[in-house]
Amino acid sequence: MLKRTHTCGELRDSHIGQRVTLCGWVQARRDHGKLIFLDLRDRSGMMQIVCNPGRQPAAHQVAVGVRSEYALSIAGTVGRRPKGTENPDIPTGQVEIAAEEIGVLNPSKALPFEIQDAIDTSEEVRLAHRYLDLRRPMMFERLRLRHRLILEARKFLDQEGFLEIETPMLTKSTPEGARDYLVPSRLNPGMFFALPQSPQLFKQVLMVSGMERYFQVARCFRDEDLRADRQPEFTQLDLEMSFIDEDDIMELIERLLASVFESVLKQPLSIPFPRMSYREAQERYRSDKPDIRSEQTGPYAFLWVTEFPLVNYNEAERRWDAEHHPFTSPHSEDMAYLESDPKRVRARAYDLVLNGVELGSGSIRIHQREAQEAVFRLIGMDAATAQERFGFLLEAFEYGAPPHGGIALGLDRLTAMVTGSESIRDVVAFPKTQRAACPLSGAPSLVRPEQLVELGLSVVAREEGAQRQAGERSTAG
Repeated sequence: MLKRTHTCGELRDSHIGQRVTLCGWVQARRDHGKLIFLDLRDRSGMMQIVCNPGRQPAAHQVAVGVRSEYALSIAGTVGRRPKGTENPDIPTGQVEIAAEEIGVLNPSKALPFEIQDAIDTSEEVRLAHRYLDLRRPMMFERLRLRHRLILEARKFLDQEGFLEIETPMLTKSTPEGARDYLVPSRLNPGMFFALPQSPQLFKQVLMVSGMERYFQVARCFRDEDLRADRQPEFTQLDLEMSFIDEDDIMELIERLLASVFESVLKQPLSIPFPRMSYREAQERYRSDKPDIRSEQTGPYAFLWVTEFPLVNYNEAERRWDAEHHPFTSPHSEDMAYLESDPKRVRARAYDLVLNGVELGSGSIRIHQREAQEAVFRLIGMDAATAQERFGFLLEAFEYGAPPHGGIALGLDRLTAMVTGSESIRDVVAFPKTQRAACPLSGAPSLVRPEQLVELGLSVVAREEGAQRQAGERSTAG
């Protein structure tokens, strides 16, 4: 392999006369009789390579056998393109390289689809060959923008005094909200971990621990029916603060997004964002996430929706359910109605809505044991169940737990919206389908019988699962 000295997208007039070595993939090959032209691509851009049999016959001979997506290393001298052959559409369009040496690092089979942005290929095929799909410039740019969004958010929060702290991926199942993904414990037969639906309990414990300002780019898991804006595993920017109220959190998030949009997207945001109560949103828009673009001058229209009801009545189960989650604090002036008139109790909760899509959700949390137990009772959880599921949190509240609150922003959703992607699958490197399957790796898959024996498990309807998996692989192929 020839050692790379430059990237394909960086060469300009100032490099003319220099001998350089590039590495990349063949985007296109054009045979003009004697001359062969190769468009060599890496993630930085494209460079035209000229192979002349009269000057460098060995390099030209290699180019004869090259095809699309071969991985090559090419050494040669940078020259100016002949007048009239320049390409103003690309930054490197004024120069080309006269190939002197070409090394084939790896050939490529015939492609299932072209490596270009405009392709008429099913998503199943794209996901089954994701390593090719991600070579498309559009896909690379989406992942790069996602990286920059997260990087700028990290910088901003660091400057604001936040600590990035990881929370456990193997935790306790708490069957409120969506279904948990369960993980059997080999060392504790018959017992299970759950993958976190969010870091909710642990970030509250971190506030009790005196961290005061926490954030995390958190991986979350929910076993629920999927849509274009949902994945079984997703990423959120999760943060929590102590000794604050709603205004502090909303003001921080507004400044964070303004900083990120300005630095990454070069788009100024007007802050503060407008606010609207849940009741007003329902009365005016019949929605808890209204799209207010018609009332705003800008396009990416942010809105805070506040004062959600603490609980809603579940007619099927004939009980009260938490509107957000059972750790959300009621408004202090509404506490008297917890037992007598629950539907009247407002939560200290707030959602951030962008163009009619919920981008983030947060609340001021309960931080006193008595209040938390009162909310548990309201949603039908007896003292024994509350202790079994959340005893460690209730006990922590008895050791000087500070007032605290936070929010989680959906990074997949945010990236999809600012890139104009139709689905969050286009801004996730290795997403799942709407059947929660991965066409690339074949997950989920059957496991060996001896693995189940180690875990003390047996599988029902194994044959049905195998047939479904085979069918999905056939469709992707």
